[in-house]
Amino acid sequence: MVASLALSGITVVRDGATIVNDVNLTVERQERWLVVGANGSGKTTLMRIAALYDHPTRGTVSVLGETLGDTDVRTLRRRIGYVSASFASEIRGTLSARDVVMTARHAALEPWWHSYDDDDRDRARVCLDTMAVGDLWDRSFASLSSGEQQRVLLARSIMNDPDIVLLDEPSARLDLGGREQLVQALALMTTGMDAAPLVLVTHHLDEIPPGMTHVLFLRAGNTMIAGAIDEVFTADNLSECFGMKLRLERRENGRFTAWAN
Repeated sequence: MVASLALSGITVVRDGATIVNDVNLTVERQERWLVVGANGSGKTTLMRIAALYDHPTRGTVSVLGETLGDTDVRTLRRRIGYVSASFASEIRGTLSARDVVMTARHAALEPWWHSYDDDDRDRARVCLDTMAVGDLWDRSFASLSSGEQQRVLLARSIMNDPDIVLLDEPSARLDLGGREQLVQALALMTTGMDAAPLVLVTHHLDEIPPGMTHVLFLRAGNTMIAGAIDEVFTADNLSECFGMKLRLERRENGRFTAWAN
């Protein structure tokens, strides 16, 4: 079976500095991966490459059986649900929340170049409702709070029932209530029978949803360790990754907590 995502030997060099160094990541159909690392470890760079918005200096990128460089990324992106903490800056502020979500149908940022019908508008409304912002559907994106904007972008990520979901710090700018709503939404995305493969980057271990199966630790652009979450997501590995002594606890509800020892 073809992997949903296969990053092989990914290296990124910018201005003479190596940002990502020979990283491999393979996500199979039934897997949900967590990517953990300190600021500057290369997490966002790796996710932008996986989402087909950046090219590596070296390495091979295969998404849903298609290889970067040999496929039309504009079409392939429609099958990828992608949210990045920086994505809000790319959205025109006068677009309605509904249009922000609906344009994901064609992996576009504007509604001008494609036609949309009532089914598309209805689907966008359902996605907004799923992220608890359905009442904001006709509000301009710029008029929303940062947390509301982030939830609109999460709604956008599920517009097409994607074949793979890539979430780069999706809780950025969310308050406590918004983060808890996010965890509930992510739980649906990671535990359902038809749940799509998923990669989640987060700094907040308490928002890791149930259903995550694997973890990749990045340190200074390098793979520190990767494997099944039950085997390698440990206090020792977390401490090594962040360069400080940390304790890690998994509560009865499956949520994690970490703190300095």
